[in-house]
Parts: sequence; structure tokens; C-alpha cells
Amino acid sequence: MIFDTHLHLIDRRALHYPWLSNVPALNRDFLYEQYALEARRAGIEGAFHMEVDVHPNDIEAETAHMKALAANTDSLLRGAIASCRPEESGFPAYLERVHGNPFVKGFRRVLHVVPDEVSEGTLFRENIRRIGRGLTFDLCVLPHQIPKAITLIDLAPDTTFVLDHCGVPDIKHAIEHPWREHVAEISRRPNVVAKISGIVAYANPDEWTVETLRPYAEHVIASFGWDRVVWGSDWPVCTLGGGLSTWVAATHALLKGTSSDERTKLLSANAKRIWRV
Repeated sequence: MIFDTHLHLIDRRALHYPWLSNVPALNRDFLYEQYALEARRAGIEGAFHMEVDVHPNDIEAETAHMKALAANTDSLLRGAIASCRPEESGFPAYLERVHGNPFVKGFRRVLHVVPDEVSEGTLFRENIRRIGRGLTFDLCVLPHQIPKAITLIDLAPDTTFVLDHCGVPDIKHAIEHPWREHVAEISRRPNVVAKISGIVAYANPDEWTVETLRPYAEHVIASFGWDRVVWGSDWPVCTLGGGLSTWVAATHALLKGTSSDERTKLLSANAKRIWRV
């Protein structure tokens, strides 16, 4: 069975997503019921909702919306990685509110959609340090930004970081450098976990095969080791490269020849341990 650490739900009736107008392929509703049907067929037993960069006014409403969905009978939702703005002075108060909500398992601020100066700011770095133990911070960065992420990590040794999407390699153009070296370097930090998630979206949708993905997934796993990797679908973004079931099938193919213990760690056990599910 699989635990999905990276599920996005889009409900335009309930929340506002300013960026969607620039991505026509995703500019529609992707609702829980649609995901759950396919997820159960693919062997997914639980999931964390990953923030979808809603309008800042909707950040806490997004978490509340997902918590309500999780309360439904037999829901796959086990928690949420919430949106945040560590660059703002109101973050400590927000963090205090979140600490009283066990549904929130961590935070994310997508860093490749804002100037690098945002994450390099003194207030941003101080607030990331405030997260400390118990909650995680997802790093969604492009390969050339990984060194900046490393600097942030080194300044917050008590915070657990999660590198999303294998560090977003440019699989479509078969570019492995300097991504490969940056991944090896970031993996040296013991407070970082890597997410093998949705990399089909970064490959040529009409041409990729399992062997196209293999050098990237295997390098991340080899760098971090089997105890520091988790799995994520990145649904519905993964639909850009074939969809949820296709990505699950590719994952199983990538793991052929590994031990049962190794597969279990990546697909579910590590996530349950890290986030205490």
C-alpha cells in the first residue's frame, strides 16, 4: 500500500487560485472524489493535502476546507501541508494557531515563483527556524536554487525539510547537471527528506518511459538512502505526464529488484514515521 504525501485538490467554488489562469491544463476543478476513486484502485491508503498556492486571504480557509473533507467517513485525507508566508511579520502568530491544529503536519512556500530575495531575507530565515521540531517545511525549488535551499537548511538545523519532486530536474531535456551535484550536496544534511513525487510532469509527455525517469529517481534514492525518501503523487500536476495510475505503475517499475523493506519505507513507512501518522 502507498501513502501519498503530495496531493493537491482544486475546488474553485470554495477557494481562489490566482495562478491557474496561466496554466490552462489545470484550470478546472480537481476534487477529492475524483482522486479517491483512482487512488484506491492504485493502492493508495492515505494522503496529505499539499497547499495549492491559494490567494493569501484563503490560506487558513484552505486548511479548514481539507479538514472538513477529512472528517467524512472513510476519507483518505490524514493531514495537510499548509501554505505559509514566512517573510511576513504575522508568521509567528500563524504558527501558534497551527500548533493547536493536529491536522496540519507541515508548511510550504513555493520558492521558485518568488524572487530569491524572499527566502534570503532575515525575517524569512528567522521564521523558518521557529518551525523547529514537530512540523516540516517543504522545499519546492528549481535545480539552480538548491544551493540557496541548502543555506536555509544550514541556518535551521532543528527544522525538518522535504525536497519536493526530486529537486525538479529537467527530465524533458535530459539535463542532469548541476542538478545531480546539488542533490548529492543537499542530501548530506540529516534534517532533509527527499520526495519521489510526480516527476512524470517534468518529462516529455509523449515520449517518456520508465528508463527516462530512472536516472533521476535512482540518484535521489542513492543520495538520501532508503530511510529518508517518501512518495508523492503530485496529483493533478502528474496528469500533465500521464496521470496518477501511470505514475504509480512507473514507481513500481522503478522499484523492481529492490527489497520488500526498501519498497515499504519509500511507499509508506517513512512518511508514517516522519509525520507520526
